[in-house]
Amino acid sequence: MSTTRPINKWLVTITVMLPTIMEIVDTSVANVALPHMKGSLNAGTDEITWVLTSYLVANAVVLPMTGWLSRMFGRKRFLITCIVLFTLASFCCGASPNLGSLVFFRILQGAAGGALIPNSQAILMETFPPREQGMAMAIFGIGAMFGPIIGPALGGYVTDQLNWRWIFYINFPIGIIAVIMAAAFLVDPDYLKQRQKISIDYWGLALLVLGFGSLQLVLDKGQQEDWFASGFILGFSLLALLALIALLWVELRHPDPIINLRLFRYLSYAAGNALMFVFGFCLYSTIMLIPLFLQTLMGYDATRAGMVLAPGGVVTLCVMPFVGAALSRGVQGRVIVCGGLCIGATAMFIMQGLTLEASYWDFVWPRMVLGLGLGMIFVPLTTATLAAIPKPEMGNATGVFNLLRNIGGSVGIAVSATLLQRFSQHYQNVLVAHATPMNPLFQDKLAALTQVLTHRGLAEGEAGASALGLLYATIQHQAGILAYNHIFWIIGIAFLSVIPFLLLLRRPQH
Repeated sequence: MSTTRPINKWLVTITVMLPTIMEIVDTSVANVALPHMKGSLNAGTDEITWVLTSYLVANAVVLPMTGWLSRMFGRKRFLITCIVLFTLASFCCGASPNLGSLVFFRILQGAAGGALIPNSQAILMETFPPREQGMAMAIFGIGAMFGPIIGPALGGYVTDQLNWRWIFYINFPIGIIAVIMAAAFLVDPDYLKQRQKISIDYWGLALLVLGFGSLQLVLDKGQQEDWFASGFILGFSLLALLALIALLWVELRHPDPIINLRLFRYLSYAAGNALMFVFGFCLYSTIMLIPLFLQTLMGYDATRAGMVLAPGGVVTLCVMPFVGAALSRGVQGRVIVCGGLCIGATAMFIMQGLTLEASYWDFVWPRMVLGLGLGMIFVPLTTATLAAIPKPEMGNATGVFNLLRNIGGSVGIAVSATLLQRFSQHYQNVLVAHATPMNPLFQDKLAALTQVLTHRGLAEGEAGASALGLLYATIQHQAGILAYNHIFWIIGIAFLSVIPFLLLLRRPQH
């Protein structure tokens, strides 16, 4: 018989959503402030990116061990400790006098933040009865999708109006409120109160830190270091591979593993994790590519690029409660996910046709279509994946589930950045091959531009050189648009490629 006192589920929801939103916003809020940090801290371009990388590496290491740590210390105590540490680390980040201290406190912030999302998700799944878990995940999804949408815009506004340090200081009052509410409204379930002594998985802990830390470094620095042409990337890739293989062997043999890989015996859970990996790949790659496209090729500033993303984010937030309600009424989650994947692919194929003459609304409406698709994927996929997991293992399950979304996002960003550079170079070589004296169209265009520049007062030789420069810039822009279009097509195919996995998702039994 349960001895847990009843707590209003909506108070619990608000309590766990505060640290969730705080952590997710902090994952992306620092991106737009990097140039300001670079000048303030007297750091180089390569050095300042460690502000982002250090956070992601620490986050990736802690995510999968969240369930184990909750069993060790109790979920409520562990969650409150993480909120306190995250809040204090945020304040110290804002007060950092140099880059070294900022990176150190970002590592602490990432380590504390890594446990906030899976713990919050596990608490929501246990607080709501099975038939209402779809709505619970819809509420959680609103917070999860809110972060990537509001983070860059909030970071840019705060940095411009105040100072980059305030993007960290604003966490302080939110963290204090979250700690007070967690202490008042959260209660550990009975299976966590009656904890038995757990043997510490030292080898698993060491291999986890080594494996996922090395993998995150490879994904974050690969394109910058030219991938496997760099000894640094090659060394860390081998280290990550060996450490993760050893981690699999150790975890399957340990009685109290850091990561409970035995959960993958649940077919729905295994299939859902594969789907979530691809979802992270598609989500984060589009969030990275669309603003880059707008600012590098279309001449948009950061604010206007954000206004292109915002309507799609609003659509995602609006559709999630309706998806949660549909799940509560018995609609099969995999049917909704299939519709979302098809809609997401359609949006990518629409973006594949964008040109340099596209208007603002030509970018906005396919982004809204994509937002509709994303809103239909996250909620039912999360519900179907976690529905079969026993409550004592929920912390482990949500930790690995969120880890695969983050790793998928890192892979998506790394692959997209690499393909963008390689495709741009390929298409530039193809187009330049036509810019020869033997091509009459090229000669006519060069002559017309030279004549225009001559009429504007340039000497004939200078006008010819300037005209060649303008044509080369045009070729670069056209190569860029072809590269983006090709990557959008690949992301669309990625959406469709995982539809067969939906057959493995079982309908939750309420």
